[in-house]
Amino acid sequence: MESNETSNHAADCDVTVQLSDCGRQDAHAVFASLDRVFAACDPVDPGAGTSGGAEPTVWMATFDSGSARQSGSGEATGEPPALSTRVNALLTGDAHAVDEVEKALARIFEVHSTESVSGEHEREARLQLGPR
Repeated sequence: MESNETSNHAADCDVTVQLSDCGRQDAHAVFASLDRVFAACDPVDPGAGTSGGAEPTVWMATFDSGSARQSGSGEATGEPPALSTRVNALLTGDAHAVDEVEKALARIFEVHSTESVSGEHEREARLQLGPR
């Protein structure tokens, strides 16, 4: 197992979000929405750049669920983002942290839980996100 010192992410970056079955614009909409609620641990902007060539099949970002923005409220602000299609999301990390990110997504998007697997300290949640 990798130690925190050799990891690409800080120890407080506790939820990895992987998006699949979506294009650049939908990935940008989801990540930008989460970044308004929690601090992203990596500079992620799938909306930047040109789409010359094949699109990735999985978009990934890591978020710190303990760093809620908007004075700690953990609420998203503004209009809900538009998605062109349903987006499959895989959340992995600390069980409480995954719950917090899943709740935030449910305030922003229509969320259908397709599967949840809990381990001793971690949880994996598979969700399908849609427009509200």
